[in-house]
Amino acid sequence: MIIGVPKEIKPGEKRVGIVPSGVSAFVAHGHTVLVEKGAGLGSAIPDDAYKQAGAKIVADAKKIWSEAEMIIKVKEPLENEIKMCREGQILYTYLHLASNEELTKGLLKKKIIGVAYETIQLEDGSLPLLTPMSEVAGRLAVQIGARCLESTFGGMGVLLGGVSGVKPAKVVIIGAGVAGSNACTIAVGMGANVTVIDINPARLRYIQDIMQGRVTTLMSNRANIAEETSNADLLIGSVLVPGAKAPMLVTKDMVKGMKPNSVIVDIAIDQGGCIETSRPTTHDNPTYKVYDVIHYCVTNMPGAVPRTSTFALTNVTLGYGLMIADLGIDRAIAQDKSLKKGVNLYNGKITYKAVAEAFGMEWEELNP
Repeated sequence: MIIGVPKEIKPGEKRVGIVPSGVSAFVAHGHTVLVEKGAGLGSAIPDDAYKQAGAKIVADAKKIWSEAEMIIKVKEPLENEIKMCREGQILYTYLHLASNEELTKGLLKKKIIGVAYETIQLEDGSLPLLTPMSEVAGRLAVQIGARCLESTFGGMGVLLGGVSGVKPAKVVIIGAGVAGSNACTIAVGMGANVTVIDINPARLRYIQDIMQGRVTTLMSNRANIAEETSNADLLIGSVLVPGAKAPMLVTKDMVKGMKPNSVIVDIAIDQGGCIETSRPTTHDNPTYKVYDVIHYCVTNMPGAVPRTSTFALTNVTLGYGLMIADLGIDRAIAQDKSLKKGVNLYNGKITYKAVAEAFGMEWEELNP
């Protein structure tokens, strides 16, 4: 199979879909890998490293899209890339279709096979290809939130961990999944006063245990969310429903009731966001204010630390990528139920129910 790895063109995105060791693995299995010139530079991976691993460096992205049978990316294709997609081409990347109807319809028209990292799901319900980026985003959320609280960046001038004789900042985390638990770890480590809210008692018990009682855990309901957001210096939204649009848990009125110059970081923004006042932003222009509350809603947060993120991501995407290349998409999904769940689009049809439901469209069970 011919594998294509184009350079990411989303603003501020410096990750890359494959590293040299991944190229070596594909080549060892008899596949051809085309890497766009400069694709790895943002992650400090030079073209020569790809060459030495056996890749062919291609100067023109159009050549990659026109020749590759499978495209391996990090983020969803933008308009110019959608135009270059070909019928039957496999697109293996983060898609987050449930929050983007235009993208969904554009890819449906192209009749590509869309394999979404974020919906490949193991039998225990875990999302192995989403987990490493959730870890990165959760840890970054606290780091970024702490910076936004500084007066230099328009914040209320609060040090997250406080100092002797002065209270630490109050951090409220909605969602105790991978991103939320990682945010909790960093916030507690920085000395903040942390509250975690979730609908799952087992997750709350887990957080309580690993934090050894250093956090407050609350069941998720409208009253608890309203009360905790009103007292928050930093609010982190980290809610996830696999493959679906994120539920809107924090209303405009709740945001209006927050402290002036407090901070919101909505990790769920790539699935539409869980805060009513959230809207997508970029690394170039990451924040805005609503009701005098700073909002950070960058849709590709891990892109801020591309080298760490690239290696963490490709550690888990390579295995499934090799399976697709070795067996072909139909045999691969027939043999692996987890991979089958990752197929959101198949030759002009939506094959993931939550995506179809987000737009009131029809879907079909995948039976290749």
